[in-house]
Amino acid sequence: MTKMLWLVLAVLILQAPLTQAQELEAVQLYSQDELLALIRTNSHLKRVRADDCQLVRDIEARADIMQLPAYQFLYGDMLAYAVCVPRNVERGWDLMLQAAAQGLPEGLEQVGRYYHIGRFVQPDTDKAIIYLREASALGNLKAQLRLAQLLVDGHGSPVDFEQSYRWLHNAVTADAGTHKQIQQLLGKLSQKMPARVVANAKRPVK
Repeated sequence: MTKMLWLVLAVLILQAPLTQAQELEAVQLYSQDELLALIRTNSHLKRVRADDCQLVRDIEARADIMQLPAYQFLYGDMLAYAVCVPRNVERGWDLMLQAAAQGLPEGLEQVGRYYHIGRFVQPDTDKAIIYLREASALGNLKAQLRLAQLLVDGHGSPVDFEQSYRWLHNAVTADAGTHKQIQQLLGKLSQKMPARVVANAKRPVK
C-alpha cells in the first residue's frame, strides 16, 4: 500500500463519526456555569482528576488562546498544583492574575487570599486587601469574610469598616458555621465604628 493511500485512510478514520459507545465514553468540556460552580465549591481540580485528565488540551486552549477567565483560573490552579500537567508555578500564577484582571470574583479572591497567606508569593497584606476588596464588591462571600477579618485584626483603613459591615450584614448563607462567623465579625466591626455609622451600614441597599 502506498504512502498516499495510508494518508487518505488515516484522514477518513479521523473524520469518521464516533460510535455510540465512544460518544458515551468521551468527556464533555465543562460549560462556563458548570465550571464556576465547581470553582465556588473548590472541587474543580478534583473534577479534572476524576475525568482522567482527558480535557487538558481543551482547558489549555480556552485559557491561553481564548483567554476565558474561568479557564485561566482552572488551568492556573492545575499548573500550580501539578494536576494532570507538570508543575509550573510561575505560569500558573500569571494565569491566576489574568483571571483576576478580567474581573473574575473567584480569581480576585484567590489572588487576595494567596497574598494574605503567602502561598506561591511573599505575604503582602496591602495587595491582599486590594484584591479582596474588589472580589467583595462583586459579591464573593469568602473575600468579604477574609477582608473583614483583616480589618478586625488592625490591617487596612478605617474607611473600609462601613462598607465591609454592609457587605456582611446583607450576606446570605445557608451554612450555620458561616452565619456564626458573620455574626462574630459584625460584632467586632461594630466596636470599631460610631453607632450612627453602624446604623447607616444596616440600611437597605438601593
